[in-house]
Amino acid sequence: MGVFTTSHEQVVFCHDRQSGLRAIIAVYSTALGPALGGTRFYPYASEEDALHDVLELSRGMAYKNALAGLDLGGGKAVIWGDPDKDKSEPLLRAYGRFVQSLGGRYYTACDVGTYVQDMDVVAKETRFVTGRSESHGGAGDSSVLTAYGVFQGMRAAAEHRWGSPTLVGRRVGIAGLGKVGKHLTKHLLDDGASVVATDVSERALAWAGATYPEVDLVGSNDELIRQPLDVYAPCALGGALDDETVSVLQAKIVAGAANNQLAHPGVEKLLADRDVLYAPDYVVNSGGVIQVADEIEGFNFARAKERAGRIYDTTKQILQLAAAEGVPPAVAADRLAERRMAEVGRLRTILV
Repeated sequence: MGVFTTSHEQVVFCHDRQSGLRAIIAVYSTALGPALGGTRFYPYASEEDALHDVLELSRGMAYKNALAGLDLGGGKAVIWGDPDKDKSEPLLRAYGRFVQSLGGRYYTACDVGTYVQDMDVVAKETRFVTGRSESHGGAGDSSVLTAYGVFQGMRAAAEHRWGSPTLVGRRVGIAGLGKVGKHLTKHLLDDGASVVATDVSERALAWAGATYPEVDLVGSNDELIRQPLDVYAPCALGGALDDETVSVLQAKIVAGAANNQLAHPGVEKLLADRDVLYAPDYVVNSGGVIQVADEIEGFNFARAKERAGRIYDTTKQILQLAAAEGVPPAVAADRLAERRMAEVGRLRTILV
């Protein structure tokens, strides 16, 4: 994917040789306000892979923020490298300088490979950062409300599919027991669901086995999707739903925290053809961005949680619209997001 073949407003390549920083910041849209999206620190196989990821993720953030009711546009950043080996204070501060250079067009936050402590370091060089630690006046770990929002979206999908907004008695498969998957597991168990899970990290599997012995653990995602599931929750990296996965998936609902779950256009139709109800990822996983966005105006957890709870209503609206219009939920969600960006964004042309 080339930069000039997309609808992005701005793509910035950031390089600081001394610290080793290689980063890309992509601003998809500022129609609703400054772009907000996290920073992913990941060992991409190539520069092309890093660029593709940041372009896709930033577009998803614009749609996510629109449907979350935020007056914020969509952006994303990726740092190309291994966070366990390459992350350092000079690198993070150099990255903060590049964020600052955009003058507020882009607010950053945590994502895969970055944590609240990293944002505290980035904030030494820029004021356009959210997701900071509570000791620095921030919202803390955004995975808390990300998981809460996914659970609310899952409840809405369960009501649409089975007539009741609960997962009690349902078997849910979680792919990825990282920051979000851990919290989601607790929500589901507390609701009365049974959980089967997997992760590529032995440490994560060991944590799950010790903390929740009632969770069934399997060795791979391929094994997980072939389980007799009611709900499949992809909570790791994107692209989890491809042609092969959909063809063997046993679940009747897909609702998870991962971004960009559909591996390519057309997968949403494959899901519909197999009667699998897909709760669009950027709708149900928006609790995290709601949490860090609340930080911009002075963080209040109760207020942010109440806003994240509305993901249940938004998911219901999208599923009902999809059924009424005879389109997959992903298409219905896109339409609603695009409508808000166009209608509210248009108001900026009115001089005041």
